[in-house]
Amino acid sequence: MNKTSWWQKSIADTFKLVKSEPGYGLSSKEVEKRKEQYRNVLEEGTKKNPVLMFLNQFTETMVIVLLAATVISGIIGAMIDAITIMAIVIINAVLGFVQEYRAEKSLDEIKKLASPYANVLRAGKRVKIPAEDLVPGDIVFLEAGDKIPADLRLIQSYSLEIEESALTGESVPVEKSAQANLEKDVSIADQRNMAFMGTSITRGNGQGVVIATGMQTVMGEIASLIKESQEAQTPLQQRLDQLGKILIIICLVVCAMVTAMGIYRGEDTLTMFMAGVSLAVAAIPEGLPAIVTVVLALGVQRMSKRNAIVRKLPAVETLGCTTVICSDKTGTLTQNQMTVKRLAIFDKTLDIEGEGYNKSGSFFSAEGKFNPKKDPVFNKILEVALNCNNAAIADSKRKIEIQGDPTEAALLVLAMKGGLEERFEKIREIPFDSERKKMSVIVKKGNHYYIMVKGALDVLMSSCSQVVKEGNDTKLNENNSKYFLDLQEKWASNALRVLAFAYKKIDSKDIHKISDNELESDLTLLGIAGMIDPPRPNVDESVNQCLDAGVVPIMITGDHPITALAIAKQIGITNDNDEVVTGGDIDNLNDKALYRKAMSTRVFARVSPQHKNRIVKVLQERRQVVAMTGDGVNDAPAVKSADIGVAMAISGTEVTKEASSMVLADDNFSTIVVAVHEGRSIYDNIRKFIRYLLGCNIGEVLVMFLAALLAMPLPLLPIQILWVNLVTDGLPAMALGLEPAEPGVMKRKPRSKDEGIFSNGLGKIILLRGIFIAIITLTAFTVGLAYSQMHGIDNLDLARTMAFTTLVFAQLFYVFECRSEKFSPFELGFFKNKFLVIAVSLSVMMHLTVIYYTPLQEIFRTVPLDWWHWGIIIILSGLQFIFRLLTYIIQRVFINRNIYAKIRL
Repeated sequence: MNKTSWWQKSIADTFKLVKSEPGYGLSSKEVEKRKEQYRNVLEEGTKKNPVLMFLNQFTETMVIVLLAATVISGIIGAMIDAITIMAIVIINAVLGFVQEYRAEKSLDEIKKLASPYANVLRAGKRVKIPAEDLVPGDIVFLEAGDKIPADLRLIQSYSLEIEESALTGESVPVEKSAQANLEKDVSIADQRNMAFMGTSITRGNGQGVVIATGMQTVMGEIASLIKESQEAQTPLQQRLDQLGKILIIICLVVCAMVTAMGIYRGEDTLTMFMAGVSLAVAAIPEGLPAIVTVVLALGVQRMSKRNAIVRKLPAVETLGCTTVICSDKTGTLTQNQMTVKRLAIFDKTLDIEGEGYNKSGSFFSAEGKFNPKKDPVFNKILEVALNCNNAAIADSKRKIEIQGDPTEAALLVLAMKGGLEERFEKIREIPFDSERKKMSVIVKKGNHYYIMVKGALDVLMSSCSQVVKEGNDTKLNENNSKYFLDLQEKWASNALRVLAFAYKKIDSKDIHKISDNELESDLTLLGIAGMIDPPRPNVDESVNQCLDAGVVPIMITGDHPITALAIAKQIGITNDNDEVVTGGDIDNLNDKALYRKAMSTRVFARVSPQHKNRIVKVLQERRQVVAMTGDGVNDAPAVKSADIGVAMAISGTEVTKEASSMVLADDNFSTIVVAVHEGRSIYDNIRKFIRYLLGCNIGEVLVMFLAALLAMPLPLLPIQILWVNLVTDGLPAMALGLEPAEPGVMKRKPRSKDEGIFSNGLGKIILLRGIFIAIITLTAFTVGLAYSQMHGIDNLDLARTMAFTTLVFAQLFYVFECRSEKFSPFELGFFKNKFLVIAVSLSVMMHLTVIYYTPLQEIFRTVPLDWWHWGIIIILSGLQFIFRLLTYIIQRVFINRNIYAKIRL
């Protein structure tokens, strides 16, 4: 189908070729039939094969060396040892595979969450569907800010401009026309009646019929040439990768020294070689980046359940550093359920009943109930509200659903309340954008043509020369203007958003002949509407959480300054300060002054997208970490510049979503605060399992190194070292990554973006714990040796079993201490992290099995332990844990008895 010269085909011929119907689209049955043949998905780089992913677990250099040594061990007769070591390596490989596979699946889920949508006409009804469900013949609605979801032949276009740099390299938007007649041989850049997948609408709107999807599109042909893709690592993963390489070198040097010293003392060469290699395999934290990926991805999935859809993993790290949240007002801080409450012309004001998008409601003047249809001026306002409008409202059994902009939906409801529902024939549209702050349509009413305009009052008045006063057109002078401006200020102080309406009669020959500016000049001002958009429930609590967490909330809106200030005061962004910074003020402020205003005033009004971008850069230059929300296409630069670009799923354009690192599924400010909370918690958990893993690994290395240095017998056999790694490293470390957020996570200041993972003394804590684990393990080993000598027996197995068990239990006690850098496990609630309790319980049971199950005793060279052995092991391994428990009991039960009556388990 895509080999057809679609740009040469008329609209009627195009519909025939794709077997679709204008004004109706495809039936549900036909869509399902075509889905079997067409897919609107671009093929990506080759996916990781699970089998290869598993086999890749055996490609680490030290694992290969260990396997080779195991084979040699089996050949020379130690078959049981060889089989057991092989089994442990395979189990470790399975755990590594599970971690990596989960990370891969989680990243795939993240991509699915961020997939784009398209508005289409199917069976005569406008519906929103995932873009991947498009098929040839679908009719797609196009709006400014949308990404073109498939290759389209345009069938309608209103001031439509598309930026095609993704295909042509040219960043200047191309003006499109559905009616363009083109020659046979034209390049993609000159196909003005076509729209191509992956390009972006910068202005206007229109419709197109799908002529190619997925790999059959022009973008698909390019994608087929580039099939290799690689997931970028987050900054933290990169730092851990570098750390891992350094630790590998240190571990290999120490392990080589352990092996050499053992051989020098006369230990069995193969045993010492196996011990050195086993220690290297156990001690090298090669799984750190993979575990980080899993924890980040699991965090992303948790956030998605709370309506924060993370598109880029690095955003999760940055969220915890956020110091400023720059938020739009409409729909983010407010409900985005506009209701027109007042309507005014020069000499009369009406109050309007009703809430939300319910079409029932009456109009009231000072004298009583009022019918606006019987008043020519109010009726004209309703006509403008109805026709200068692209929204639609559908009544379903469950709720009223709007399609399009909420402001336009409110105006549509206003017209319906007034008894108007039938629109005039639309001839042309000059679309709204955030710079123009107005929208115009040209309609045919009977035999006459009119331009109808709606927009911000101050903008619209500059395009008007007349105003309707007492039923007659009067020159718009300063006094007349002041009447509406004063009314706007009064309404704005009550948090009403004000829109103005204007019109003029035009000659049919001027419709396509004169410029947009000329068409929109010399208008007649009709009146204004005041609409309310109440704050979202609980948004004031979220603002307070931000302030408690050291995060500065800043409101940035295009609305009137007084309206912005009224909402800001309602939700607590500002209290006593009555100052608002406007776009005009920003132009007159240098960067230093703008920064001071941003951090103190916290309310910006009547700003343009360019102002948003400047605010972001000024904040960033002064080391603030900025989250910026955006919805319109012109917000994309500011969203992209921010440390955390936040797009709106409901009201946002696809271009802005593409530029963002996070999308709010509910367009709610509170969701950003939830994401910051989650970001801090995730980073805390990463520090926790790094603290645990590295502390344990250092302990294992030091046990073997110090024993060799002190000319002690080998305290742990190779098979025991690998078992410790299996029992203590995998499940407990992963469970730490699932630790619930600590109390007060949003009561502390944001961490610095440049803060290292070992900041606040974490490196020192890890090293000291590693030394402590080594000392108590060697102490248990020494006690075991002394006991054997005292009783005149040569039982090295007892000493090793005690050292082996002490090392395991020291690490399992330590994992509970790693749950927090501030609180004891008893303050947190001992069983609050059920995953950790289960993981530790499994580890304990597995270890007890190798001590007391006779067949495993022979394999692991262990002996059963008596009660006094256990007493020594528990006291040594749980020394710090027991000390913290006693401290907790003394402090919370005896000192602060009224506050804490018992240990919280």
